[in-house]
Amino acid sequence: MSRRGAAVLIVLLWLVGIGLLVRRDYFRPDAERLAEAALRINPGVVYYAVFQGSTRIGFASSSIDTMPGRIIADDYLTVDVQAGGTAHRTTARTNVRLTRALKLTDFDFTLETATGAMNARGDVMSDSVLQLTLAVGDEPADTQRVALDGPVFLPTLVPLSVMLGQKPKVGNSFTLSVFDPTAMAPAKSTVKIQAESLFTIDDSASYDSASTQWVSALRDTVRAWKLVSVDGPVLSGWVDAFGRIVEASQPGNLVMRRMAYELAFENWRNTRRADPAAPVTDDIIESTAIASNVPLVGGRVAQMTVRLSRVNLTAFDLDGDRQILRGDTLTIIREDVTSLKPGFLLPSARTRFTKELAAEALIQSGHPSIVALARRIADGSRDPVVVAERLNKWVHDSLAKEITIGIPNALQVLRTRSGDCNEHTQLYVALARALGLPARSAAGLALVRGKFYYHAWPEVYLGRWTAIDPTFGQFPADAAHIRFTIGGLVRQADLLRLIGQLDIDVLSS
Repeated sequence: MSRRGAAVLIVLLWLVGIGLLVRRDYFRPDAERLAEAALRINPGVVYYAVFQGSTRIGFASSSIDTMPGRIIADDYLTVDVQAGGTAHRTTARTNVRLTRALKLTDFDFTLETATGAMNARGDVMSDSVLQLTLAVGDEPADTQRVALDGPVFLPTLVPLSVMLGQKPKVGNSFTLSVFDPTAMAPAKSTVKIQAESLFTIDDSASYDSASTQWVSALRDTVRAWKLVSVDGPVLSGWVDAFGRIVEASQPGNLVMRRMAYELAFENWRNTRRADPAAPVTDDIIESTAIASNVPLVGGRVAQMTVRLSRVNLTAFDLDGDRQILRGDTLTIIREDVTSLKPGFLLPSARTRFTKELAAEALIQSGHPSIVALARRIADGSRDPVVVAERLNKWVHDSLAKEITIGIPNALQVLRTRSGDCNEHTQLYVALARALGLPARSAAGLALVRGKFYYHAWPEVYLGRWTAIDPTFGQFPADAAHIRFTIGGLVRQADLLRLIGQLDIDVLSS
């Protein structure tokens, strides 16, 4: 019996030991795995050519530098995009500093467009607070604190975090908290490993004097896994085992491919130098539009019923307020001005609208210039309907209608007095909130000249959430506005999932 008991005890101890090993290797916290994996990161730099279709439109690079106490990741992108009949040069740079355990400590993000530059600096104070300093053009820097629900990653580091977290396997999924500097807000992002394949990339180049271009000199084979975001910021790309992008695609037929520096940068620069006035690409706005199956005139539609197909509708804000969703069929009914009964005078004291009355990083509703202008437009009225209509008319009449590539900022829009639907919406929401009128941003598709285009517009609370459109000068907005999202840029990014996928059939109007 003693020998049998000793044998059972040995077996039990062995099983416990095996269990501890399994737990250590397979059930460790993600942070612990990343900390261990980070020790395997090697410094290096990779280069990319950016294409729209078959046309080269830009250049990108990604580098990692390792030091005894930290890791620095630097990502750079510059592209020429045709939008609204005009070529727009856009340059973005992200510099991220992390601990050796891959925990974010601080970052700098710079975006330069034809309308000016924006710089955002983030300092992680703890796992629950990010101090964000935002400077746009010549305006004084604005500092805010953004609440976090744990460690965050920047979008450029998502592939690295996924691939180093554990051995890549098709079917695995990962949920990360991602802070997008272009949206100035954190969001949960679930990324899935969808496929595995081999890629052949141009590893080095030589100069061909006959064509005055660099050509491939040596090619290399790289194994890569396809990462696709299930929700959160849009991601679709092939990534190697070290978390470096091999090839990535974005809506609008945009593709980024890894290759030698000379092929990626020098060939693009030489092409632009040879003919800088040449059209860059097909217009990205036109290439993402959806044609209507029946002739409709925008601005005059009082009610519209459409069928939305080929996309998952559950992630969007399609049902509610003036929109009624039944299965894949959506009915939109334009609000009647005479039926609007706000039930309050300005400023609103309703506590449930705390978010829709608050200042934000890009909606500076408390700035003296915004407040003074809003009061002047309101002209002493406290009637929410009257004030909402006056604000709509002023923004429509005062802003030049220009396609803008960049991040909309209410103060900058007030200074430049120009912009597209995003700028009109951002300034309107800031002015409304400055007067205590609950307002929020909405985005989706609107009918223009027989096609549905991406569009943004404000919604104000006038007894119910009411859509208006200062870009088109509509109060309320007509029923040919299909709202997909409510909220700022972090929600509008979800619209990218619709491009090239969504079908719209107008059933009645």
